[in-house]
Amino acid sequence: MSYIYRSRHARRILTAPRLPVAVASAVVALAAGLGAVAASNASVPSAPPAAAAEAVVPRESPSKADRAKRPTAAPTQSQSQSQSQSQAQTSAPAAPAAPAQLDLPYQFAWQENYYFCGPAATRIALTARNLFPSQSQVAQSLGTTESGTNSSQDTTRALNAYTGSNFYTAHFIRGQSASAADTAELKQRVVHAISQGYAVVANISGSTVDDAGNGHAYPGGHYLTIVGYSNNGDTVRIADPADALGVGSYTLGIQRMADWIALRGYAA
Repeated sequence: MSYIYRSRHARRILTAPRLPVAVASAVVALAAGLGAVAASNASVPSAPPAAAAEAVVPRESPSKADRAKRPTAAPTQSQSQSQSQSQAQTSAPAAPAAPAQLDLPYQFAWQENYYFCGPAATRIALTARNLFPSQSQVAQSLGTTESGTNSSQDTTRALNAYTGSNFYTAHFIRGQSASAADTAELKQRVVHAISQGYAVVANISGSTVDDAGNGHAYPGGHYLTIVGYSNNGDTVRIADPADALGVGSYTLGIQRMADWIALRGYAA
């Protein structure tokens, strides 16, 4: 005998009643329309104010490439001047050191009369600058008379006038003998002038002995020209337009040169 087994606990499955085809289609269409409207409202939120949007949305950090493309700010005037001065200080060449020894080329001439030592010494200095006035012309510029030429202020004025410059200034040693400071200044000014191509005109008085042991005496005063130096300025070369030995040139230590100028002056 056969039979179909049914579980005592089997659940009853309820099925919805079937609707007519036309009604079902209408229901489906209505549901689809309501879903589209809901989806549209969810995807289009209301736009926030512009200020709020800028506050909410953070800016992206620029990349290295973007930063490289951006123009840099122009330097200020003070920065430009500072940079220019720094570059100038870096690129400017240092002034060359004066040589240890230097003699200027010059044209020597004896003084034409006993009171023309000022014009003769000044003219010798001018020939080192390729200027060749006569001694009489220079005497007029100096205001020289039979009493001679007054002071180194006159030779300074004439030298600047002939050279068309203000290179020369007058310097004086006031004491009976030169101090260490006087000697150091004379040395520095002689080296500077000669290395720049300018001879020095000195007004001296009294007597001295040159490096060769020869004496030179001018008790009433005299003008002569320093046309060179050696030993870094410790020795000077002199062109003397009234040298009693008839040579006209000798060397002298800077200390003796300074003492010879004492109570007088020089144009350098």
